[in-house]
Amino acid sequence: MGITSGDVISLSQARANLSELADQVKGGAEKIITKNGESYVAIIDAQRLDYYHQLERERIHLLLIDDASKGLADVATGKVKDAQSTLAAIKRRRSAAG
Repeated sequence: MGITSGDVISLSQARANLSELADQVKGGAEKIITKNGESYVAIIDAQRLDYYHQLERERIHLLLIDDASKGLADVATGKVKDAQSTLAAIKRRRSAAG
């Protein structure tokens, strides 16, 4: 569902018509409230907000799984080194330079 010009309301209009706006949002509309002519906040149904949060959590989990898969692939192909040997090599280089 897209936002129409009727879904963009000034803050003063929203104050005056909050109950009506809430009913419209509960019916499926989304409202953009403006302040000084700029987008300020949105009013959406609480269940839709929960759904958006769930989608974001799922997206984060998918990104973590993708990163872990890439890391495992790097380990399998030998593109990574263990932290202890890498830190030891850095310390040796610093000691030799200093």
